[in-house]
Amino acid sequence: MAIDHLEIARLDALLAAVGAGVDISALDGALAQLLPGLGRRHCDASDVLEEPFRSHVSADFHLLDTSNHCIRVTEDPAEATALLIAAKTAQAV
Repeated sequence: MAIDHLEIARLDALLAAVGAGVDISALDGALAQLLPGLGRRHCDASDVLEEPFRSHVSADFHLLDTSNHCIRVTEDPAEATALLIAAKTAQAV
């Protein structure tokens, strides 16, 4: 199931509505309710080289194609079957 324009709009609305201090698990729970058919995976933002599809203060969001044996990051929503939530960690200054 590819991500459609309505699901992208829901993701954008959620990211616009949540503040900088949002807990990743709360954000994931909200995504599960808003996008119930879309799979989610998690990692640290430092583990991903590709540019994010969407970015928030607390996490980057990448589109994943999970339709084959190997999962891959994609830029094409028509190929996306899941979201990768790449949590950003606070950098010590």
